[in-house]
Amino acid sequence: MKEKIVFPKPKVLADSPMHYCPGCQHGTAHKLVAQTLEELNLVEKSICIGSIGCSVFIYNYLLVDTVEAPHGRAPAVATGVKRAKPDKIVFTYQGDGDLASIGLAEIVHCANRGELVTVIFVNNTVYGMTGGQMAPTTMVGQKTTTCPGGRCREREGEPLKMAEMIASLGGTAYAARVAVNNIKNLKKAQKAIANAFKVQVDKLGFGFVEILATCPTNWKMTPLQANKRIEQEMIPYFPLGEFKNCLGENQ
Repeated sequence: MKEKIVFPKPKVLADSPMHYCPGCQHGTAHKLVAQTLEELNLVEKSICIGSIGCSVFIYNYLLVDTVEAPHGRAPAVATGVKRAKPDKIVFTYQGDGDLASIGLAEIVHCANRGELVTVIFVNNTVYGMTGGQMAPTTMVGQKTTTCPGGRCREREGEPLKMAEMIASLGGTAYAARVAVNNIKNLKKAQKAIANAFKVQVDKLGFGFVEILATCPTNWKMTPLQANKRIEQEMIPYFPLGEFKNCLGENQ
């Protein structure tokens, strides 16, 4: 009996195994970006800016032109690339340690200027690549290598809510937070990523999608436990949804 392919692999994804830890959802995020580029016919004109962290390895898996940026500077590099090549679709792919910590100034000013770029932001509440340190998005009480007793609200403050912050800026045309922990949320994530690219295509302004994702290795959980953590702990603090959408009738 001939097998029926239900979910074909996007052609823009490299035909090779990914190096990510078991249960890591960077691979899922890669596929969503790849599907969006193909569905919107943007593959041939896209340029990806990869920044430091687990996210940087997107250049091994997404078959588009890619520029590697210094830690946190992907929005600045994307700004330069887009201004030099305004006919291209430019997007960054970043993690929370990269974007919300050392790169906080870059992302805020890029959004505030309304740069015509798209940002895909993977939030797994920890520095995944460099040893599991506390990130700006680490949850209160979450243990990391640099806060082994758990993040303290009085000492380190509340985790940053990046989607809401970016939505408040004048140059932002689209800002949303999604998750990839179940099929229902995956479908919403796909739509949000497409919208973040559409505002660039339509020259409306800056596009931003925050993706809540797992890091089982640094969370010291099984993949199933990590997936449950998104639903039970992360989503209540980081609510899902669109925080700004300037597409209107063009959506």
